[in-house]
Amino acid sequence: MKAAVLREINKPLEIENIQHGDPGPREVLVRTAAAGVCHSDLHFQNGSYPYPLPAVLGHESAGIVEAVGKDVTYVKPGDHVITCLSAFCGHCEHCLTGHMSLCQEPELQRPMDQPPRLAKDGESIWQFLNLSSFAEYMLVHEHAIAKIREDMPMAQAALIGCGVTTGVGAVIHTAKVEPGSTVAVIGCGGVGLSAINGAAIAGAARIIAVDMVPSKLELARKFGATDVVNAKSGDPVEAVRELTGGGVHYSFEAIGLKITAEQAFKMLRRGGTATIIGMIPVGTNIELHGPEFLMERKLQGSNMGSNRFRVDMPRFVEFYLQGRLHLDDLISRKIKLEDVNEGLAALETGEVARSVIMFD
Repeated sequence: MKAAVLREINKPLEIENIQHGDPGPREVLVRTAAAGVCHSDLHFQNGSYPYPLPAVLGHESAGIVEAVGKDVTYVKPGDHVITCLSAFCGHCEHCLTGHMSLCQEPELQRPMDQPPRLAKDGESIWQFLNLSSFAEYMLVHEHAIAKIREDMPMAQAALIGCGVTTGVGAVIHTAKVEPGSTVAVIGCGGVGLSAINGAAIAGAARIIAVDMVPSKLELARKFGATDVVNAKSGDPVEAVRELTGGGVHYSFEAIGLKITAEQAFKMLRRGGTATIIGMIPVGTNIELHGPEFLMERKLQGSNMGSNRFRVDMPRFVEFYLQGRLHLDDLISRKIKLEDVNEGLAALETGEVARSVIMFD
């Protein structure tokens, strides 16, 4: 099968012919239909987050089940599925207490003494975040997929697999935004726009989008933003505090930078909560003014929107089909696997929400 392989940090992905194994007892072979090119892929491609190489990147995807292992009962060949990088074991403390997105059990990967899921002529290829969706097929653990209805378009379904679940989930699960509250979202890429959309679904009364790209701010209005702040035009913290008469109840940082994480905290009113969604690079420390904690302001992280993905993803599909989740506007363009490096480069400019790789 064709796959996009990362062999060196800061080098283009190489389109190669590699092999996938046969499904083990609890594994599923999925024919990839669509894969979003996500900022997280870029973080690993440029070395912000170390990962063993060579690896097939890609983690935001949807496809059709091709074959299943002998112990799999959840899906059958022909089923449409969304993949999720936060696969769950179902029996660890995190899973049993409803925090499936924090599961790190090694049983979700193949043991090192077994043949790898991905290889090229005897060379092992690392599977990326349980998935590796920049490939024509994915061989995954059964707990890395969620079954969906067949009338859901695959390109839009793929986006639910990471960016949408991360953004909407951070709002409704991690922060638990209340109806009538005020919200600020810093960064209007795919995740930030999804957070804005999630805040609108949650019933926030005022949703302030913050970005430096005018076209993204205009797009944010489609997703539910009631106000926009161009961070190039002045101090975004002061702008948000002025708009809300002292700060927001909830803020979300969806870029992954030190300065914007600190701004998210400073935008809060007394008792407010800032949630960091963006992937802040390894080694970066966030600095906050200690006395502000006396105002009961809170700073927290969110991993994959604190999702329960087999519950959440079918619900998000329903939201889309009802017209409440604006996935069509998240897709900047559809590309082929051979164009994956262009898709990654487009993320650097900040002008696009998502390129989606479509497979024949």
